Amino acid sequence: MSTESPSLALPPAWRGLVDDAAIFPPGDAPLAEAAAQHLARRSRPHADLVGTFVARDTDLPALKATPLALSVVLTGGAGQVAGTAALARRLHVAVEGLEVALRDPGDPVGAARRLSAAVDAARAEGQLDDHVPVYVEIPPDCSPGAWLAAADEVAAQEFRLKLRTGGLEAAAFPPAGTLAGWIDAALDRETPFKCTAGLHHAVRHTGAAESGGFEHHGFLNVLVATRLAFDGASPDEVVGALERRDAPGLAADARELDLAGARRWFTSFGSCSVDEPLGDLHDLGLV
Repeated sequence: MSTESPSLALPPAWRGLVDDAAIFPPGDAPLAEAAAQHLARRSRPHADLVGTFVARDTDLPALKATPLALSVVLTGGAGQVAGTAALARRLHVAVEGLEVALRDPGDPVGAARRLSAAVDAARAEGQLDDHVPVYVEIPPDCSPGAWLAAADEVAAQEFRLKLRTGGLEAAAFPPAGTLAGWIDAALDRETPFKCTAGLHHAVRHTGAAESGGFEHHGFLNVLVATRLAFDGASPDEVVGALERRDAPGLAADARELDLAGARRWFTSFGSCSVDEPLGDLHDLGLV
């Protein structure tokens, strides 16, 4: 995706880490403006930090024939898979990921199976390419047992997990223990995952009071925690990594870890800002 010179290319740990979700809250950038800015980043230094452009299925007509690699968020359930994939083909839009939130917290396993059937049908009909990953967000408010059972189904279908790490209200920010459990569940099932919302900055912090004062996870915390969990760290150690706020110390430890290897599992996160994550990596001396 990047046209920058090799000397400015990022280390593997950071390439494609940030999916450009500028049109989503709290950024809410106009679609045309966000798409133009995304394309412009291809010629800027460290362009390879950015992965896909995240859009809703309802945005596809406005993105007709644009040279964007898209992650498409389905605004409905499994029944929209085939229609969205077919529309993207007609519009010559490159879909490089589907993101689906299961809508039945009472039966997430059944919802995952319905999604699987819809994806299989779309692939069989040639509407959805086999290489396109499907990211599944399991309702965070379902019971722990149901969440894990749904994760089993996601893994069985070779889908990926989408973990919600923030939002516009306090309940959207999972406690560190909950997030650590999700990461462990993904690794235990050898299932890659992406994160969505709240990870604008590298290190855990308290948000501004005017924005609710929520406790925000840091994307560097999540990446380090993923590496530690994969290496066999205890649950308490993984939680501790997620809760760290000492930016210089966390960055120093990150330099000693194989974070590029952890990216096999923590594939990316969606952010309405690309400049903030890049600025943090610069400030921490990691790029």
